[in-house]
Amino acid sequence: MAFTPLHRLAGAGLALCLALGLGLSACSSSQPNASTSKAATATSLADIGTMDDLVAAAKAEGALNVIALPHDWANYGKIIDLFKTTYPGITVNEANPDGSSSDEISAAKTNQGLDTAPDVFDLGAAVAMASTSYFAPYKVQTWADIPDTLKESTGLYFADYGGYTSLGYDSSKFQPPTTMQDLLKPEYKGAVAINGDPTQAQAALGAVGLATLQLGGTLDDFQPGIDFWSQMNKAGNFMKVNVTTATVDSGETPIVFDWDYLNATHTDKNPAWKVMIFPGKGFASYYQLAINKDAPHPAAARLWMEFVLSDPVQNLYLQGGARPSRMDAMTKAGTIDQAAAATLPPAPSDPVMPTQEQNTNAGKLVGEKWAAAVA
Repeated sequence: MAFTPLHRLAGAGLALCLALGLGLSACSSSQPNASTSKAATATSLADIGTMDDLVAAAKAEGALNVIALPHDWANYGKIIDLFKTTYPGITVNEANPDGSSSDEISAAKTNQGLDTAPDVFDLGAAVAMASTSYFAPYKVQTWADIPDTLKESTGLYFADYGGYTSLGYDSSKFQPPTTMQDLLKPEYKGAVAINGDPTQAQAALGAVGLATLQLGGTLDDFQPGIDFWSQMNKAGNFMKVNVTTATVDSGETPIVFDWDYLNATHTDKNPAWKVMIFPGKGFASYYQLAINKDAPHPAAARLWMEFVLSDPVQNLYLQGGARPSRMDAMTKAGTIDQAAAATLPPAPSDPVMPTQEQNTNAGKLVGEKWAAAVA
């Protein structure tokens, strides 16, 4: 996300003291400068002036608060480092890097009106679609390059990168399954994990969605996927471990359902780690950028959006194994990193991305039934 990424699972209680993670005063009562900055209401660069004007305004604010951006997730370590070197007058405060999308929204609620609030969000599609009341609309200069299916029409949120649900496995211990049903076999006992809780994490929800599609269902009803994981649990093959780089490197989680770009990061340290995408229907998902409408640094927030959708950063996502949202337009323009693109695993032959309604219905159904299904 509510559910999210993936990426990011952490106790909601961390939001209460988010300021500590940002290195700022947890008890600050200072008001954000959004009320005095024209950037706070800017819906495009034209409302601010030029890029030089935006950079100057962001440097005057002096900081950018980001949240839930692990450095080993879609190459965010290099992306954040590049922002710091490109704009040295802006301090990047990183909070709760392993948090979930729902944690990001909780942090915005808890820290509203404080200089510790997140300036920007990076959210799973389902959480983004359910949280638009927290967002400020903004269209980046490269807006036209983002496919219509990957952006909200007024600029409340838009995709920066995405991928497909994949299976990563330690090839020194296991043979790759031919179908998802193969994972019910005894040889996979206690070995199969998913990245997170599907009631909170978009990456985990993808594992349920993929099972639904692979078993002949549609994303209008995730029940087949819930039933599959219930069977996996009863067979003793589903291990309820929060997947991290450490659990993969140590061998604790030898088979993992996760986004293809996250599974691919483990191949650097473990040559035996392989990544596959099941043939046929595949579950696709893109993460969504959004600006906190109460951002304490509204100019820096908009600068971050322009930065992330620029050619260099879109290529950094690609170098991290993710598929940038502007990939088609950059390929046509000749600005894509062709070498990085060539390393991506083949896309599924029939990729399916959930609609807003399907995401909403899936969240409700999984929220109601998941705990009992895998108890």
